[in-house]
Amino acid sequence: MLERYGHGGDLESATEVYGQSVFLDFSANINPLGPPPGVMQELENALPSIIRYPDPGHRGLKERLGAKLGVRSEQLCIGNGAAECMALILLGLQPHKVGIVEPCFSEYRQLSEQFGANVQSVCGTRENGWRTELSEIEGLLKTVDLLFIGQPNNPNGIQYDLGILRHLASEAERCGTYLVVDEAFIDFIPENKRQTMLPELDQYPHTILVRSMTKFYAIPGLRLGYAVAHSDLVQAMTGKQVTWSVNGLALLAGEACLNSGERYERETIELITEQRCLLVSGLRELGCEVSEGEANFLLAGLPAPWTAESMQTEMGRRGVLIRSCATYPGLGEEYIRVAVKAQESNRQLLKIMAEVLNGQ
Repeated sequence: MLERYGHGGDLESATEVYGQSVFLDFSANINPLGPPPGVMQELENALPSIIRYPDPGHRGLKERLGAKLGVRSEQLCIGNGAAECMALILLGLQPHKVGIVEPCFSEYRQLSEQFGANVQSVCGTRENGWRTELSEIEGLLKTVDLLFIGQPNNPNGIQYDLGILRHLASEAERCGTYLVVDEAFIDFIPENKRQTMLPELDQYPHTILVRSMTKFYAIPGLRLGYAVAHSDLVQAMTGKQVTWSVNGLALLAGEACLNSGERYERETIELITEQRCLLVSGLRELGCEVSEGEANFLLAGLPAPWTAESMQTEMGRRGVLIRSCATYPGLGEEYIRVAVKAQESNRQLLKIMAEVLNGQ
């Protein structure tokens, strides 16, 4: 299994396993357009600045981000990726019981247990598109100190309706539970279809939104994410943050990405929307059961007798990496996740999968 560290995009492990170093990587969900125009040049120009410490208050990026999101700087926590923001939430709020809505991003459980919390969960069903019923989530919310929910959720890419999120946020206020909504992939969804509480977050002081700049802006090697919450919660988080955990080049890249304008964002969303539909059709033609999510990745069940492990092995030998989802609680050994890429790459994935399935 390639996911020895619990995630996709591990090219070093793939090189060890398959004896090659060049792969078409569908195991990590990164914008196929690459970073916005000009970002690479900005980074190159800024290389001499590595002799200086980065701003420990992340002030420039907070100002740009606050203006874009319509929030105040004191409502923002900048992290070394969204995962650090999740860790800071747990460290700052010290929950004893954490709830997670599975199948979900593995870091919810891993970080919670790492920091000493007891984890409880509810799980979506195949019949419901791997969504979990509101009554189950609400029941879990009432028994824990903090609840994680993905929006859109990883690995199935589904969104919960805004009405459901509002209900959960209201219940969180009533119960004194913290609700953490992971919106790491929400930028890939057209703005008019995003189910987010960002515009009304001030009404819910116990709700925290976590977002990533790594995926949408294609800078995973730099690591950059942020959380939006009530200033008191942000203060609790940043009080546990290691000084300079976010490096200077990452901060600069973040500002440059935000300066890239609407064209890059529009072209990304159009590409993902179009190619996701084509990839869904292609995978179904190969006999896969595909969950129609709204993000830049797809959850697919392989036709029998194929398992995620056997398909991952055969694809890896042919230079294509896919994400096994066999370790996700609630999913079976036949489930894989593939990123949505540009048309030529998607065609290559489907072509090689067809060869594997046909025993070529």
